[in-house]
Amino acid sequence: MFDFHCWADARPERIAVTMAGSGAEYTAGELAQRSRNYAQWLVSQGIDVGDTIAVLLENRVEILDLALAARLVGAYIVVISTHLTAVEVSYIVRDCGAKMLFISEKTEAQANKLDTPAKYMVDERPGRVSLQSLVAAYLAGKPAYVDLSERPAGRDLLYSSGTTGSPKGIKKSLFEPAVRQGAADPELAFWVRQLNFNEGTVYLSTAPLYHAAPLRTCLRVLHTGGRIVIMERFDAEQSLSLIDKHKVTHSQWVPTMFQRILALPQECREQYDVSSQKYAVHAAAPCPVHVKQAMLDWWGDILVEYYAGSESCGVTLITAQEWRKHPGSVGRAVSGTIHILSEEGEELPAHEVGRIFFSGIAPFTYLNDPDKTKAAFNEKGWATYGDLGYLDEEGYLYLSDRRSDLILSGGVNIYPKEIEDVLAAHPAVADVAVVGVPHADLGEHPLAVVVPVAGVTPNEALALDIVNYAIGALSRVKIPRRVVFVQRIPRLETGKILRRTLKEEYRDVAEPGFEVRPTATPDPAI
Repeated sequence: MFDFHCWADARPERIAVTMAGSGAEYTAGELAQRSRNYAQWLVSQGIDVGDTIAVLLENRVEILDLALAARLVGAYIVVISTHLTAVEVSYIVRDCGAKMLFISEKTEAQANKLDTPAKYMVDERPGRVSLQSLVAAYLAGKPAYVDLSERPAGRDLLYSSGTTGSPKGIKKSLFEPAVRQGAADPELAFWVRQLNFNEGTVYLSTAPLYHAAPLRTCLRVLHTGGRIVIMERFDAEQSLSLIDKHKVTHSQWVPTMFQRILALPQECREQYDVSSQKYAVHAAAPCPVHVKQAMLDWWGDILVEYYAGSESCGVTLITAQEWRKHPGSVGRAVSGTIHILSEEGEELPAHEVGRIFFSGIAPFTYLNDPDKTKAAFNEKGWATYGDLGYLDEEGYLYLSDRRSDLILSGGVNIYPKEIEDVLAAHPAVADVAVVGVPHADLGEHPLAVVVPVAGVTPNEALALDIVNYAIGALSRVKIPRRVVFVQRIPRLETGKILRRTLKEEYRDVAEPGFEVRPTATPDPAI
């Protein structure tokens, strides 16, 4: 039985969600009733199959309420990062065609700057009409019940920044394959098999729910009768305390989180019992071998690593036992078949680096971007995340680069082109390139390589001015921490930046240029 509402009807009294910070608990019956009420109200407001609603909320239970409601209606839900600027949020809301935007007191100031569709406040507040009061007023009128059982199940429509500099929505059809309410979702069934989700699962969600993996995993746990403990914001010691207190069986992490809990004093770590865990899943960024080894030494062989993406065009997975034999690998394919292709499209032998493609996968599109969609597939219909890597003789995949231009900072994907487009508008910048350079805690952080306009003297004051120029246009995690001034930026004849050359040049330099500390210090949203 892979349906939350069926589980909730069978055991309405069981705790389904606990908020870590406040300690607030929500039963399955409460969650099911609210989501059903929201679904009926959404339909009354004109939301139909295939329509889109958007959510701009910090980690809170209403995200799950609305996601479950959208599933019942057959609608798409876009969960937007609260760390984006008003400009970035506005673009996403317009691009996805959202008919509604749900906000909170914490995001209201952000949302007030937007020229968007109808906004609905989820917080109860004197003198303000909240979502709950609107739904209650609607239900008080005893409207006719709309049967939603024959509708296709709605799903998320999540955004991932593209090399064009603007975020791109990743959209999958509601009808291919069509999943009706209460029916087994093939993708859900796949992850249930891989991670053994069941009614005894207690899942610790450590990351923001606007990321694909945390949101989708929370919903998978609910659909299989389990319980979720949601951290409002990641804190290393608190995560260990929660595992101990709630006897967590499943958890999900990014490598930066591992680094932060490993950095805790030994006596702090040892006071918490983490032995209840059966699966500690990690992904989003390559995990340094020494970090993963330290976690295995501490937690034992419960670590499971996977390589995937919001597009879900292929998945690899590796257990701890396998990783010990293949250190550095992200595993073998468990969804789709891996092909390593040369630039000419020829399949490469073991240990030769090429572009990673998957065959035998469900189609997807990048919303409103047919060129990007086309570029994700080859002539055989195989799809790629755009990454490079190689296979060994046993079919284990090793990543050589997480996209040639991608920066992974604290588990957050950052695309240089978006930063370059902003910095290039500064009047003193003639040319600019952004690359990721190593950072002990975050994995990588952005470095801006700048050619100043002729006659402008490069100095620390100019570097600071250029970086501050980006504040307000870019979310904090994308703000470069360092600026290097050069006479020219290496490019191909086509104009493409030779990012690898820049990354290698500055990889091992302690002080590659001016150390920039912007007014708003970047803080990765993990």
